[in-house]
Amino acid sequence: MTQHYHEHPVAGGSAVQVLMTTRAQGDLRLGQPADVLERRRRSVVDLPWSTLDQVHGRSLLEVETPGEGAGREGDALLTDLVGAAIAVQVADCAPVALIAESGSFAVVHAGWRGLRAGVIDAAVDALEARQAGPTVAVLGACIHAECYEFGAAELASIESEWGAEVVGRTSWGTPALDVPALVSLALERRGVELVARIGGCTACDELRWYSHRARTDAGRQAMVAWRA
Repeated sequence: MTQHYHEHPVAGGSAVQVLMTTRAQGDLRLGQPADVLERRRRSVVDLPWSTLDQVHGRSLLEVETPGEGAGREGDALLTDLVGAAIAVQVADCAPVALIAESGSFAVVHAGWRGLRAGVIDAAVDALEARQAGPTVAVLGACIHAECYEFGAAELASIESEWGAEVVGRTSWGTPALDVPALVSLALERRGVELVARIGGCTACDELRWYSHRARTDAGRQAMVAWRA
């Protein structure tokens, strides 16, 4: 289908599919005219989409009806439904999909604030509560260390909590936060294997990705997951 796509088999002979949209699929941020957004979503995955008003926290919605979630706040969605699409919108924060052996799956909006708040933990906890079995992860496009200059005091605080491996350098030589490394460590601490990366640095590739940090883009790409 595309290099920004991953399919993972689950119980019952089905598979969870994860897609990272690009600029080519259009702006998928919330707050646009409903008909415009719905048309763009359906052109990507022709299913009812569930999304949330993201707040850089750890709240999670368990989707029980395809398409539910509009107007609710949170940063992760989880379901086991066939025929339901769950999605997060990003422009630099890391989108992460979690796929359990049973067929339950989640998508997570994982910025550095959400990662520190435990949004990965919240999603893994919810999967474990379902006794969903071993879980793997897919990481989408996000800002990388070479483009993500970070304040020294905040970076030191994150380093004290997560270790030196989350600290990097920008391409111009200043201290940086390594968001993919932070995601990888959060997953590793929970025993979740990262099996695929389906996007690069949002700041580096302006023809492919929206980036708020690098270009103050208003647009958003999405990571969307569904089971079929």
